[in-house]
Amino acid sequence: GNLFLQLELRDRTGVIGARLWNAGEQLFRSFEPGDFVLVKGKVQLFQGSLQMILNHVARAPDDQTSLADFLPHTTKDVGKLADRLKALLRKVSNPHLGALADCFLADDEVMRGFCRAPAGVRNHHAYVGGLLEHVVNMLEVADRIAPCYPEVDRDLLFLGVFLHDIGKVRELLYERSFGYSDEGQLVGHLAIGVEMLNEQVRRVPDLTGEPFPTELLLRLKHLILSHHGTYEFGSPRLPMTPEAVALHFIDNLDAKVHTVTRDIAEDASTGRWTPFSPSLDRKLFKGGGKEALGGE
Repeated sequence: GNLFLQLELRDRTGVIGARLWNAGEQLFRSFEPGDFVLVKGKVQLFQGSLQMILNHVARAPDDQTSLADFLPHTTKDVGKLADRLKALLRKVSNPHLGALADCFLADDEVMRGFCRAPAGVRNHHAYVGGLLEHVVNMLEVADRIAPCYPEVDRDLLFLGVFLHDIGKVRELLYERSFGYSDEGQLVGHLAIGVEMLNEQVRRVPDLTGEPFPTELLLRLKHLILSHHGTYEFGSPRLPMTPEAVALHFIDNLDAKVHTVTRDIAEDASTGRWTPFSPSLDRKLFKGGGKEALGGE
């Protein structure tokens, strides 16, 4: 009948449940969810799962912790990804769209978030720097396929790729753990992205000396609002321009290939197939590796 603490402890390697028996109210109020804590205890097996029985838990000072120990990070160099992002956006020749890209790139607060945010909480690119990695991958694809589709406005597609998930900078939480902000829960990254676009478009005439074209802004908003592709996946509009169709499929390509390759790489089972994946609605074939294909 005594009070006890039940916690979920996590770092970048995983999650484990923990309990501290005979805990008091003062200890319970000494830290909040998302705080860094220093714990001591023993690990034991309980009903088929590991758990920790603690004898000590205390809040750890933020300045004595490294965020890299607690959140998964992209394996790529964030600085090089950011440089590649800027290099690809410099290919935009439309003066209005080029100036718009410059406005976003010059906003330190937005770009700090853009370089840190995951692309999702649990699905594809769910790690620090994941959003930046996802967008650069998509820009690389767009850069390569654009010559095959001259009817698609390359500049408009590039800005659509850059801005399609920009709202995740404010939708998601990623300072201590991944989750959703109040704004993210109530509004969502599609609507937030359009708001951020409107905020930056107001600054473009200062660079170009001309009003931002009305139809161009409508097409950009449509790219953001339709990139999920179908109503059942949360898209308030279906893609209705060539650039919107291209954006949706490039986005889906990068997300799905990343998810499949990640699930195969992280599967610890010894068989030739992964377990059934509810998110993909299928098992994945691992096969016999590169040697089975005649590779090295």
